[in-house]
Amino acid sequence: MAAIVTGLIPILRTAVDSTATYKGRTMWFGLLCIRLVTVFLAQFPWKSLNEDFQCNSTDSFCNKACFNTHFDNAIVMAWHFLFILLVLSVLLMELFSSHFQSSFQKKKEREMASQSEQGAVTDPTMTIGGRMMIDLHKSKSSVVVYLFSVMLRIAVEVLFVYVLLCWVLPKLNEESYLCYAQKFGTCSVQQCVVRGAAEKRMSVYALMFISALVIIREVIFCVNAD
Repeated sequence: MAAIVTGLIPILRTAVDSTATYKGRTMWFGLLCIRLVTVFLAQFPWKSLNEDFQCNSTDSFCNKACFNTHFDNAIVMAWHFLFILLVLSVLLMELFSSHFQSSFQKKKEREMASQSEQGAVTDPTMTIGGRMMIDLHKSKSSVVVYLFSVMLRIAVEVLFVYVLLCWVLPKLNEESYLCYAQKFGTCSVQQCVVRGAAEKRMSVYALMFISALVIIREVIFCVNAD
């Protein structure tokens, strides 16, 4: 539990301490926290994967060979890598909003110094609760970066669902399967099974539910954006 708290602190601190905001920012950070909690809880049934993989052979070498053949993709590490991509998709907009705020303030200071006419430049921001709110309708560059961040997040979630459906679920059958390990030398055909498949499938379903929720929410948010 300490690990999940440690992971949530920088995310929440970034969400609270920022002096600039934009439409959907709170939702993005909220979904990111939900994703972190879900990944943290979903990996528990996978921690004992080596012990849960059993074959009807006493040869440990052949058992390990069958394990590597069956689980031929890095499942948990793929989850972590995709979560990092989700964090980057959110930080991309955060970096742009920070750069946008700094650039606008410098531009405004130059105009005040030169005593230019009021209204000569369109203000693409407004203040809400002491924070600078970026108006996406008045800045084309903001719209481009914003839509790119949303589409990147959707693409990562779709990739995440693909990994769960094609990499993980096919490996979690309750029935035993035959492992043809003759290519490893002295190993014969073995019958193997993955113990605790139901719990592992449930963790996959939880991850898929969150991904589907995020995808639907992001699409609806884009369609209904003012």
